[in-house]
Amino acid sequence: MTPSVILDPIQSDALHPVRHGFFTRRGGASSGIFQGLNCGPGSSDMAEMVAINRARVAQAMDVTPERLVTVSQVHSADVVIISNPLIDRPRADALVTATPGIALAVLTADCLPVLFFDPHARVIGAAHAGWRGAFDGVLEATLGAMERLGADRASITAVIGPSISQAAYEVGPEFIQRFLDEDPDLSRFFAAGAGDRAQFDLPGYGLHRLRQAGVGHAEWNRHCTYRDPERFYSYRRSQHLNEADYGRLISAIRL
Repeated sequence: MTPSVILDPIQSDALHPVRHGFFTRRGGASSGIFQGLNCGPGSSDMAEMVAINRARVAQAMDVTPERLVTVSQVHSADVVIISNPLIDRPRADALVTATPGIALAVLTADCLPVLFFDPHARVIGAAHAGWRGAFDGVLEATLGAMERLGADRASITAVIGPSISQAAYEVGPEFIQRFLDEDPDLSRFFAAGAGDRAQFDLPGYGLHRLRQAGVGHAEWNRHCTYRDPERFYSYRRSQHLNEADYGRLISAIRL
């Protein structure tokens, strides 16, 4: 990284003093619709640009690029416990570790990036939670995996990073019904929209799942990916603009 390259990770006092960052688009090498710090190898961006971007994030996290660990995200509730850098990226949506010097990272573009830290047990986690992953229990599964490494969920802090806000997340009646069939009280995460549509509060639902699971502290940093194109990528915004693809934000944490 040259001195002229400045990244802009958003941090949370609640995760202090562990090194972490919800990285924005700032400081990246990608251009065009990917302008900025696109860290998604699954995008159609040039592979060398993605590699440069990920190397810049690794340097910001004070690890080598191979120690910036991600998984192949599939909107599941699967969690991987990491003790060494991965040769291949397994299909999963969350990672946990108690090993210093490994940065755990997830990629998002509207979904919830959630970083976890137990300061007493020195265990960290990172989860990617779209509506399906959150609904299927990826956040609770992450807490469970951290407990297997010695964490106590009552001591864990979980912070949700930039994600799509309720005002920007319109859903249809089948989506709504899926949640109401699970629990009618989940209606509080939907606001009336146009016609039979509704606005879904994904960050609020994520906080609800975390708090119901007994996490010690949970918060959302209240940055909306859809509303701030200068700083964030957004899958839904790219769809509304009829763009061919979209970049992926990265969020990382390390001991």
